[in-house]
Amino acid sequence: MSVRSSLVLLSGAVLVAVLALVWGMRTGPDLSRSLQARSAQVIAASGVHEAEVRFTTDNGWPSRHAMLTAAPELGESVRADLAKSIAAIPGVGGVHWSDRSMLAAGGGRPFTPMHCQDDVAVLLGARTIRFEESSAELTPGNEELLDEVSSALRPCLGSIIAVIGHTDSSGDADANLALSRDRAATVRQELIARGIPRDGLRARGVGSSIPVEGLDASDPANRRIDFSVIAKVPLLPTPIDTPSAH
Repeated sequence: MSVRSSLVLLSGAVLVAVLALVWGMRTGPDLSRSLQARSAQVIAASGVHEAEVRFTTDNGWPSRHAMLTAAPELGESVRADLAKSIAAIPGVGGVHWSDRSMLAAGGGRPFTPMHCQDDVAVLLGARTIRFEESSAELTPGNEELLDEVSSALRPCLGSIIAVIGHTDSSGDADANLALSRDRAATVRQELIARGIPRDGLRARGVGSSIPVEGLDASDPANRRIDFSVIAKVPLLPTPIDTPSAH
């Protein structure tokens, strides 16, 4: 490959990364602020003054999931009614309390794992999980992003979460397929280390067979990790679900 071609590919990858960053920074906060404002109106209309709501992850990134905080004396029935009202707002992906309890399945609008997948897509639209060249070893600096991805996936515990590795089409197809599988397996292990149950995680590699829509298969921006919530199953915690498990 000529130097000129390499520069063109590099410029294209940089442009895609910049556009993804701008999209993530524009759409995520706007949606979060909109849901925050509408939820605050619901709380005010309910007359409950002992509750607050936010639509950000623990790391401060915008989210479609409501995190409610309430005074200890707030009754369970009031908590349930308030959570149902906020869950009914279009665009809300799920309602949780700061004590990590979740809106009962019979309340409001049913929680679906896809919202969790959307939250992760916003994170990965702005930043990329990076690996050493032609390797499944993560580059330094991925820790914060992986922390945020695991936090965004946590409301989906009880579902089957696919970790999907992709490559561009440069190089040998069989080698790319193997590399994509290895990279997906690496990310799976990182999520297990952060407390995501291994029984709910599946690592897949698809090589260069599914390029980003609108991009040529050889574009470096196709080197990526995607997540897909593919099934809902009962969560049965076991000793291997702990971060120290191997």
